Amino acid sequence: MANQKQDGGSTVFGIDLWMTIGAFALAVLMLVLATQVHAQTLTVLHNFTGGADGSYPIGGFTMDRAGNLYGSAEGGGSQNCAGGCGVIFKLTHKGSGWTFNPLYEFLGAPTGETPYAPPTFGPDGALYGTTVSGGSAGGGTVFRLAPSPNACKTALCPWIETLPYQFTGGKDGAIPVSAVAFDQAGNLYATTAGDGGGNCYGGCGTIYELKPSNGGWSGAVVHTFQGPPKDGAGPNSMIFDDAGDILGTTLAGGAYDEGTIFELIPSGSGWTEKVLYSFQHAGDGSQPDGAMISDEVGNLYGTTSDSEWNTGGTVFEMSPANGGWTLATIYNFSGNGGPRASLTLDAAGDLYGTTYADGAYGHGSVFKLTPGTGGWAYTSLCDFKGDRDGQNPVSNVVFDSVGNLYGTTYRGGQYYQGMVFEITP
Repeated sequence: MANQKQDGGSTVFGIDLWMTIGAFALAVLMLVLATQVHAQTLTVLHNFTGGADGSYPIGGFTMDRAGNLYGSAEGGGSQNCAGGCGVIFKLTHKGSGWTFNPLYEFLGAPTGETPYAPPTFGPDGALYGTTVSGGSAGGGTVFRLAPSPNACKTALCPWIETLPYQFTGGKDGAIPVSAVAFDQAGNLYATTAGDGGGNCYGGCGTIYELKPSNGGWSGAVVHTFQGPPKDGAGPNSMIFDDAGDILGTTLAGGAYDEGTIFELIPSGSGWTEKVLYSFQHAGDGSQPDGAMISDEVGNLYGTTSDSEWNTGGTVFEMSPANGGWTLATIYNFSGNGGPRASLTLDAAGDLYGTTYADGAYGHGSVFKLTPGTGGWAYTSLCDFKGDRDGQNPVSNVVFDSVGNLYGTTYRGGQYYQGMVFEITP
């Protein structure tokens, strides 16, 4: 994840690229390991080897209409980079099992390296995402992946990459760590964790817009974050509301330099920013990580990691009230590594998520929060034991059509390079 530490009014960005060089052979056969945890069945669908299949899956999943899963691994693949340049992969549900296919191996500069966030489907059906580094100037990229237009004669047919944008590391920003988002017109938006300027060492980050133009893309900076005390720093993934406004969080900055919730409203030919909330680390949490999600009535839900303070983090709710917003902390984690990803909402209004190092064994968990008259009730769906049993999930979880949950652990698994898991109720 992109971590920020404040020191004397400057924000220092660091990217945790913790990698080791593991086994390099692709695990073609799935290892299936089932254990009972709190009346749930945990099944390991894939153990990453560190080879052509990738290593250290960090971003979670995007699911297509057929129930196939698409994700990213920050390491593994091409060895042009130390520990590998990263892989985009697909898990296809066939019968009672799953087939794992690497779709693309990043080759390092200039094609990009180290994808953190899961890819996103664009209006044209292609996969879009970001790499933390690489590109012609080394500031990271926005990539597009699509199947080859030509017939493929191999079982593992790689997809074709193009680069809609390569960040320069200047005013446009650098270190795009989050997923991209599309508005209703098909324009693409990406956030960068650093550069752009502002009151931060290495830059406070930007939001960048790409518009389809004559078969290519034209780009412009939507917002440059200024950092504390009036603005956020280090934006995470963002969402659009029904009015076309951008809603998001920043990992740092704000009045207390503990992160913010912000809104960008279209205004004439530009955008106007409102800081809706500045975290204080006073029971409300700090360092919000991941995108927020919205329910049917417009309430927003998100997480804070509190990672600088070795506390457990929080789950929060932002509710519209009297023309503004009210934040309520709906759950406090007590462990040593809270949630670092977005939440998932089911039809009943329950929230699902992961923690990095919370849980019974201190190696992370998958949890459920159920609303009730007395507040929100916590249920642990899985407590990871560490090492081969998986540890440190940094991803979101997604549902299939019958209620099964899917996610990844960043570390652990058979080869200690991370794994893909399924939780069946």
